[in-house]
Amino acid sequence: MTTNPLADALAIRAMASAFDAQRGKLPVPGDPHRLPGGVAVAQQISELGKLITELGDEVLFHTANRENTSRTSLAVSSFSAAVRPAGEAASALGEVAQQLMFLERTEHLPDRPDTRDAREAAGRVIDEALGTADTALREAADSLHAASTAVSPPSSRLRAALGRTATPASEAVAAALAAPASATAVAPRTVRGR
Repeated sequence: MTTNPLADALAIRAMASAFDAQRGKLPVPGDPHRLPGGVAVAQQISELGKLITELGDEVLFHTANRENTSRTSLAVSSFSAAVRPAGEAASALGEVAQQLMFLERTEHLPDRPDTRDAREAAGRVIDEALGTADTALREAADSLHAASTAVSPPSSRLRAALGRTATPASEAVAAALAAPASATAVAPRTVRGR
């Protein structure tokens, strides 16, 4: 772990990609004939736990670092903000695991209306929990992707181009790029070349 802006941006982007990957592993809700496997759900909960630990390690490292710049503060804020949705996703998957165990325990019970209703309710809870996990993982990934853009230093080509131009507008842009990013500027921006 390092504290230069490029390394911070890459670390944040890698964490965002890890959350995207976890989201891609989620079972598709709504198919009663294709319930997620209990082992797969438990494995994903474990993987999310590791990601939460990594988020905590990044926060600890950047907080303990004495070079507390606004870019470092943005990195700390970005990693910290991702903990809540990561925890929500893990909690939702815990609910899925619990409902899967209920379905397994009640699989061989006589087919009575109350049993059927309880099993159908468990299926609805699974679908809702999978939707919650999907939303939470998307929120974590999106906020980290936006933060990686905000933390990224301007490219050397952009700095060189701005240095060659002496118009008031380009000086204002150069000054804005040289100034540290604010902690609230996490909206992604796309710069397209020719």
